[in-house]
Amino acid sequence: MNPSSAATAAVEERAALLLAVRRAGVRDISVMRAFESVPREAFAPHKFRDLANNNMALPIGCGQTMSRPSELARRIEALRVGPAHRVLEVGAGSGYCAAILARLAREVVTLERFATLATEARLRLEGLAVDNVTVRHGDGLAPDPELGDFDRILVEAALAERPVTLARRLAPGGALVYVLSEKKAGEKRPRQRLIKLDFSETGELRETDLGPQSLGFAAFGVAQAL
Repeated sequence: MNPSSAATAAVEERAALLLAVRRAGVRDISVMRAFESVPREAFAPHKFRDLANNNMALPIGCGQTMSRPSELARRIEALRVGPAHRVLEVGAGSGYCAAILARLAREVVTLERFATLATEARLRLEGLAVDNVTVRHGDGLAPDPELGDFDRILVEAALAERPVTLARRLAPGGALVYVLSEKKAGEKRPRQRLIKLDFSETGELRETDLGPQSLGFAAFGVAQAL
């Protein structure tokens, strides 16, 4: 394939990816623009880069995956990130989601429990000159108190229980989005639902079920008391 044909194909693939995001119901223009501006292929492992602009999950090592862009976009849209917000991402993965959040927020802190993935994500973000993201190696479900509170929290893992302790790191008026994974008796696979927790100015935690959602990996157990 000659260079001009390759460039045309890349543009067409990217347009198809954005169309898949819109078909998933995403309508927020700022979210669409963020996805358009961040090259997914820059975050995909080299051997999967030719598949990066397809609406599919991709393996990234350590048993983790890059989510389907359409599902990721739904989670980010649900979070309603604004330019003044400080955002915590639990699960840096490849760094792709953090790069998109960086286009929407004032500051992003992303925590990754696998040191290898944290290092690789940091290098990718630095390579794209994304300067408002901090990547840390650590347990995202128990962030260091010195990190302070956040306006928005996005959990990039399916959880077996409501992450109440993590929700306490929200500033008043903040919101947390995660995927709840529940397996009922007789079912072969767990059901995954997109859940949003809103923390009111008066300290009330309100839960909203936003419908089915898929992450493509097993849920983590979260034993936390109300």
